[in-house]
Amino acid sequence: MSPSFDTRIDTARRLDSLDPLRSFRERFHFPLHNGAPVIYFCGNSLGLQPVATAKAFETELASWKDLAIGGYTRGAHPWLYYQQYAGPSLSRIMGASEQELTVMNALTVNLHLMLLSFYRPTPQRFRIIMEAGAFPSDQYAVETLVRHHHLDPAETIIEIAPRPGEKLIREEDIVKAIGDHAETLALVLFGGINYYSGQLFDMKKITGAAHSVGALAGFDLAHVAGNVPVSLHDWQVDFAVWCSYKYLNAGPGAVAGIFVHEKWASDIQTHRLAGWWGNDEKTRFRMEKGFVPKPNAGGWNISTAQVFNTVALNASLQLFDEAGMDVLRDKSRLLTAYLEFLLRQTSHLAFEIITPAEPDRRGAQLSLFFTEKGLDVYNKMIDNGIVVDYREPGVIRVAPAPLYCSFEDVFRFYQILLTVTA
Repeated sequence: MSPSFDTRIDTARRLDSLDPLRSFRERFHFPLHNGAPVIYFCGNSLGLQPVATAKAFETELASWKDLAIGGYTRGAHPWLYYQQYAGPSLSRIMGASEQELTVMNALTVNLHLMLLSFYRPTPQRFRIIMEAGAFPSDQYAVETLVRHHHLDPAETIIEIAPRPGEKLIREEDIVKAIGDHAETLALVLFGGINYYSGQLFDMKKITGAAHSVGALAGFDLAHVAGNVPVSLHDWQVDFAVWCSYKYLNAGPGAVAGIFVHEKWASDIQTHRLAGWWGNDEKTRFRMEKGFVPKPNAGGWNISTAQVFNTVALNASLQLFDEAGMDVLRDKSRLLTAYLEFLLRQTSHLAFEIITPAEPDRRGAQLSLFFTEKGLDVYNKMIDNGIVVDYREPGVIRVAPAPLYCSFEDVFRFYQILLTVTA
């Protein structure tokens, strides 16, 4: 926490004047509350719309209108290769080669597909370790996958929970559980950041521990992509999935993404469910039986590229290219530290910040845990033009996205909180 923080608005304005990303705010649309932009701290649920998004849609609509089927091979961005256009930007954001990632489907669909590829239980190795309190879709996906293999979830799934009286999972407990189940463990599956607590897990350490006992490691990066820089290739992560409507600002229901490490992606024998768009492009249009996958993550593509579900992602990724993930991360650390400092000045509201205090163990989100009246406080925030979200039991999630949130936003949030009573 910086010693230069204080409770004067001049400090917020000074920090904004020094912010190399301050101009990006003007490139997003903010909802209005009583005629003024809201304080939007909900990019962990749905990012704001970039101003450039409408023009990007107009371009593809024009291709459809003017070229019809010709849009697949002509036009500004031929649709035949549309899923590849996000590759260069995402490779920098996710720490991967373009051959190791692709965009397709939605997050949980992709999680099911990855699990069908990488969870191959045997009588000896069949157990899955995951976080207790994972996002429900992840829990449902794993539970139904286990039943798909005619296994008992209670026997197969090992959940790592915080110790009694604690809110965060200790990473030494994850590593210990991996060692304890070394002989029967098939897969470790964690969220890169826990959606509820905001805890950022050490994915490199977890992956190394899983590999040391012969298991695979996969991650749900819904709350990581566009929030925290990662190095999926160098960390030897086996697979990962993410959505793009949160910090990546690609809009509701936007196309999701997958990462498959090159050791698996380049091997066409790696098990997967097949579709036409994943077939080797040299033979795709022969229309023959016999699936021959592309020797990269695109080999998991099933259906034709989702052009209109990808347009907004590409528009947003241009902003990430201009800003740079390292600069975004530096601002996010400072912005979140400033938020934490000001929150600690609101002692009249009885809450606990359960997100780790260490910058390396969190992203843009701080989770405020209320033992009572949390929903009342949340509703008062909404009534005052603060957009955050509430998760049972008792947590208000506050997430200032560095691409478009300012230090003055954080100060205004603090000023309003001073007037809110539980």
